Amino acid sequence: MKRFYVFAVSIALIVLLVLWIGPVNIINAFKTAKWEWLLVALLIHLLVIEVRALRWGFIINKPFEIKNNYIVKTIGLFAGNFSPMRTAGEVLNALAGKKINKISLSEGLSAGLTERLFDFLIVALLLIISSIWIENMRFVSIMGAVGSLIMVLLVYLVNWREDTSIWIYNKIHPVLCKLPINNETLDNIYLKFTEGLKGMTSHTNSFTTSKNLVFVSILAFMSWILECFRLYVVFYAFNVQISFTSVIIILILANIIGIASALPGGIGSIELSLTGLFALFGVPAALGGSIALADRLVSFWMVSVLGIIFSSYYAKDILSEIKNYTLDIGVLKDE
Repeated sequence: MKRFYVFAVSIALIVLLVLWIGPVNIINAFKTAKWEWLLVALLIHLLVIEVRALRWGFIINKPFEIKNNYIVKTIGLFAGNFSPMRTAGEVLNALAGKKINKISLSEGLSAGLTERLFDFLIVALLLIISSIWIENMRFVSIMGAVGSLIMVLLVYLVNWREDTSIWIYNKIHPVLCKLPINNETLDNIYLKFTEGLKGMTSHTNSFTTSKNLVFVSILAFMSWILECFRLYVVFYAFNVQISFTSVIIILILANIIGIASALPGGIGSIELSLTGLFALFGVPAALGGSIALADRLVSFWMVSVLGIIFSSYYAKDILSEIKNYTLDIGVLKDE
C-alpha cells in the first residue's frame, strides 16, 4: 500500500497544479508554443544523457562502449525517476552495468557515487556563481550550495573512506527504514552495502588521480549546463525572455526540492516548485506551469520511456528489478 500512497501524492500534486493553472490556459499556452524548439530541447536532453554516459564509461574504464554506456545510463536515470529521493538510480545503474558492461556490482556502485559527488559539487559551484548576479535569490542559493557541499562530504566519506563509510551507512539506514521499502529488502540492502563497501572504496581509490577527477568534473559541468540550456530553450519555445543565470538557479533549486520531497523522481513537487520559482522571476502562473510541464515532458518522461524500452529489450531482468525497487523495492541479487 505504501507505493500507492506515494504515487497518489505525486499524482494529486500534478492534478492540483493543472486545476490551479486551468486546463484551458495550458492548452492555449501549448498552442502558441514553438514546437520545433521543444524538439530542440528534447534533443539537448538526449545529449545530456550522452555526456553522462561518456562520464560513466570513463569511470568504469570502458569509454568506447558507447552504445552500452548510453543504455546503462538511461536505465539508471529511469530507475531514479521512479524511486523515493531517486535512491534506486545508483543501485539499478550498477545492476545494469553488471549485466551490460560486465563489471562488478561494487565497481558500478563506486562509479555511480563518484558521479553523484561531482554532480553535487557542480551544483554547489553553479549556485554560488549564479547568486552573485541574482541578489533576490542569494540567500536561498547559498543555502542550496551549502546543502550540496554537505552531500559532497558525505559521498566522499562513503565512497572513498572505508572506515567512515560503514559508520555513516549505519546512521543513514534508519532513514531508509522510514521510506516505502519492505523490511526484507531493507535487511538485504544493509547486508549488501556493508559487505560491498570495501570493494567499492577500493575501486574508487584506484580510479582517483588528478587527471581522472578533472575530466569527470568537466563532464559533470557540461551535463548540468546542458540541462539548464534545455530549460532555457523551453522558455524560448513559449516566447518567454529570462536570463540564463536565473534558469540555473531555478532548475537546480527545483531539483533539490524534488529530492527533499522524497516523492518518486520529484513527480509533482518539481513541477510545483518550478512554477513557483518561475513566478518569483515574473513569469505568470499559467505560463510558468505550462513551461514546467513541457520541460518535464522532454526530460523526465522522455527518459522514462527510453528506460522502459531499453530495459525491456536489453535487460528484461533489470526491468523486473526496477519494478520491485522503485516503489516497494524488492530484494536485489548480486549474483
